Parts: sequence; structure tokens; C-alpha cells
Amino acid sequence: MIIVKIGGGASINLEGIVDDLANLDEPFLVVHGANALRDELAETLGRPKQVLTSVSGYQSVFSDEAAIDTILMSYAGLRNKRLVELFQRAGVNALGLSGIDGRVIQGRRNKGIRVKEDAKTLIKRDFSGKPVSVNGDLLRLLLDAGYAPVLSIPIADENGFAINSENDDIVNALQAELAADRIIQLIEAPGFLDDASDETSVVAHMTQAELISREESVEGRIKRKMLALRKLFEGGAARVIIADGRIDNPIRAALDGQGTVIG
Repeated sequence: MIIVKIGGGASINLEGIVDDLANLDEPFLVVHGANALRDELAETLGRPKQVLTSVSGYQSVFSDEAAIDTILMSYAGLRNKRLVELFQRAGVNALGLSGIDGRVIQGRRNKGIRVKEDAKTLIKRDFSGKPVSVNGDLLRLLLDAGYAPVLSIPIADENGFAINSENDDIVNALQAELAADRIIQLIEAPGFLDDASDETSVVAHMTQAELISREESVEGRIKRKMLALRKLFEGGAARVIIADGRIDNPIRAALDGQGTVIG
């Protein structure tokens, strides 16, 4: 089985991804983003996103109730159902779920994010958290019946509230439950770049040890990315491919080894 994580950037080639997966001879599960769509919708609604940076250097989106509403509209609504529609048109019986449906992704709400504001350390609390378990019985039931699950945020907290979460953490939880053979992460770049401004600086191969050193040397969202990748391998992943989601055949290229292969 393959877990496919589709980035939420505006230039991701969803049609190409779906066409490739429709011709795949093994079961797969999709986790998708929709950050570009969310940001566009949030601006239209007059609710622009707020990004917090913790005192330890990790960035996250501040998720109040208005932000959760926007997530429900963009991720679980428009992007999820349009992606399911593409799969159905390609002959794949996809089924779209957010993490709160059937509690397919059970999470725990964060106690708060420690941030610096005007030289003071504050605790910001919101509707965000981390996945702690996966409804594996439900996902295996769907996969065994020939359905292709297409998953998005929000996930459920301890009390059933919808909360935001990082897709990297969700993929980690899914891998721990389902033990996929390969994990493909499709982004708006040819792979992991040594220099973010130079698309020719793709790192073709990366070891697990290298993930640790890179995590220590970067900041912002890429720091969170390195942390999530390290935890993915700690949880038993064997092979992760970070590849270009903008090209004509993103899945085929990734399986041929294009991009960054880790493991």
C-alpha cells in the first residue's frame, strides 16, 4: 500500500496525480492539503490567517473558530469533494473523509503554544492539536472493499471538537497504523532543495541521520517538516519520496525515483 500526501499549493497538478493513481495496481490512501485555497477564501471572507512562531522556532497557523470554519469550507469541502470528483471521473471509487468523520483521525488538543510578543512569553490556545490514533478498522474496511480514502483536516479532539492539525503528523499516525510500503509526498518543488531559491539543488538521496542534522540547522515550517520526517522513520517507515507535484505524471515520476528519496 502507498500513502500519498498531496500538498495544498496552487500549482499542484491534481489531474495528473489522479490519472497516475488510477493506473496504479496497488491500494492507496490520499491525504491532501488546501492551504492556497484556504488562504484565498480567508482573505475573501476578511479572516486572513495568522501564523505563530513558537519559542522553539516552529511555525503553525493560529486556529480560532473562524479559522476552523474556513478549514471546513476549503479542505473538507471544496478541495476534498473536487478531488473525489476527479477520482470518480478516472474510474476510482474514492470516498472523501475529514478526520472527524468516524473519528478516522483522533487527536488531542494542544495545551497552548508558547510565543514571544513584545519581549513577553505568552501561551496562545486555539483549536489545534496532534493526532494520537487512527480508526484503522474503518480504513481497512474501506480499502478491502476497493474504496480509495481521500482524507483531510480537521481531525477530532478528545471531546469531538474539530481541530486543525499538521498533515505531516497525520501521515505519521496513518503509517504507524497501516504500515504502508512507501510514502509519497508531492510538493511545489522538484524535491528537497539544499537552496530553497534554486530548483536545481535537489538532494537526490537523504539518510535518516541527515534528517536530524538538517532539522537542527533550519527554522520555520521546514524545521517542522524535518521533525515530522524524522518521527516518520522512528515509527517504522522504510521509504519516503518527496517529489514534484506540478509535473505531468507526478506519481509515476516519484515511483521512478525522481525527487528526494529518503530511507
